[in-house]
Amino acid sequence: MVRALGLLVFLAATWLLLSGIYDHSLLYWLGAASCLLCVFIARRMDVVDHEGAPLELGWRIIVYWPWLFVEIVKANIDVIGRLLHPTPNISPTLVRSKTLQRTDLGRVIYANSITLTPGTLSIDVDDEKGILIHALSRDGAEGVLTDDMNRRCAALESDKLHARAQKDMTS
Repeated sequence: MVRALGLLVFLAATWLLLSGIYDHSLLYWLGAASCLLCVFIARRMDVVDHEGAPLELGWRIIVYWPWLFVEIVKANIDVIGRLLHPTPNISPTLVRSKTLQRTDLGRVIYANSITLTPGTLSIDVDDEKGILIHALSRDGAEGVLTDDMNRRCAALESDKLHARAQKDMTS
């Protein structure tokens, strides 16, 4: 029930932020009804769980997002500079990064963070081999291999999240 309430609050906040309309009470009621309907459907589909609504990430993810945003901006500047240069310095590279994350959710956050960063793309995620990454340049590949993002994504995981993942694997 707590996860459903968290999902409802998240949907309502997203609706308010994206609608940009704050002066029509009818729209508030319609927005609230749509959010409630979405939560009802999600509960009926049994997708409101620890992976669908990872409340355990809490404040950690809020600290992670600004850092990721800065990394995305820096990577954008790097890619634009490489492409606009008279002789583009592009050397497509495949590398494999071992994952430090202990849960599937942590690995997904890491893989998505890599893909969100311009110039890099997560191709394959494997528990044992790690993540196969395509980078636009050798420098970009070396940046991924510094493991800064890997460590930050691993720090997102709480012991509670890890324990729940272990419990799910045994059942």
